[in-house]
Amino acid sequence: MRITTQAPEHADSVTHACALHEAAVACDTEGKYKQAVALFRRALHGLERAAGGQQPDVAAVLCNLAALHEERCEYVQAERLYRQAVTIMRPVDSGDEDVRQLRVQSLGHLARLCWVLGRDDEAEVLLRQALTLSEQLVGRHHLEVAVCLNALGMLYKYMGRFTSAKRRYNRALRLLECAYGVEHPALASLYHNLGGLEHARGRYAQGELFPRRAVALREQALGPEHPEVATDVAALAAVLDGQGKYTEGESLYQWALIILTRHYGEDHYEVAVTLNNLAALQQACGRLAEAEQGYQRALALKERLLGRKHLDVARTANNLAMLYAAQSRYAEAMPLLRRATRIFATTLAPQHPHVVACQENYATIRRDMRAARTRQKNGLQGHAEP
Repeated sequence: MRITTQAPEHADSVTHACALHEAAVACDTEGKYKQAVALFRRALHGLERAAGGQQPDVAAVLCNLAALHEERCEYVQAERLYRQAVTIMRPVDSGDEDVRQLRVQSLGHLARLCWVLGRDDEAEVLLRQALTLSEQLVGRHHLEVAVCLNALGMLYKYMGRFTSAKRRYNRALRLLECAYGVEHPALASLYHNLGGLEHARGRYAQGELFPRRAVALREQALGPEHPEVATDVAALAAVLDGQGKYTEGESLYQWALIILTRHYGEDHYEVAVTLNNLAALQQACGRLAEAEQGYQRALALKERLLGRKHLDVARTANNLAMLYAAQSRYAEAMPLLRRATRIFATTLAPQHPHVVACQENYATIRRDMRAARTRQKNGLQGHAEP
């Protein structure tokens, strides 16, 4: 996102702020996080002094700085900055293409963060606003509309509204194919998401082609060790895992984990997701000690990044609980499962697959516990001394 303000009465100050902004972008590209943050803040301060705090350029720098915090999973700081940008851009009415894009993008950025933080209803409102605004400004067939459709599809998939998600994904894919052709790497994200949708629906074989296509397109554009390629590889591993193709799936998970950790460090959301999914595969293969360690690492990391009541935390808590239950470790399983059930019930619709599955898991474990107590009681009575 580039800044464009040209205020003649403050030309020197604006020019200096622009130079600071470009230096910040360069530091970000080179992975120099602390230097990038400091430079973005200096650029922001300079623009606010020169042009006022309610200018589109200020919103642009706020979004760039927020994105830096978001990538580091510093969500509180990121949300505050994104909200400032949205507040600045709401009343702005301009025909300038950069300003128009910034209005839509700022809504999308904030929506994504609300979704990450578990506020799905607010995220949906913001994304619908972004989609409507984009269609009004550029028309229903513009590429900007495809970005909004993809984001809305991701949210609906996450909420279990699979039909709505697929409709948005397919419309976005058609727009990208018309603009770029069918071999362009811009299509990779849609293929990744379509594969994730089929995985969420339990249609693993139907979903395999999509992440394979995403990997091929993205790897050709970015190289095999790019973190975005690694997330595509992890998505492919998930659908292979669902089909029982454990050997290939595990090797892909391990490779993705190496790349993601190398790029983001060990304390990142994508690392936590991959750890959880690898643990599920290890559990399916009967390697329970490895699975337990992976779930525990994923759960601790998600709790630290997202808070103890987040939907993603509930997923891993449920998985770890079922691992414990399979080993008759009910005292460890039940608190986790109660927490997961409570989070799912208060976050998702009653008919959502996660809600149904977790409630069934809870009922199954309670039955198993009662049966174990009965067996223990009968066994003790059978061996009692006369």
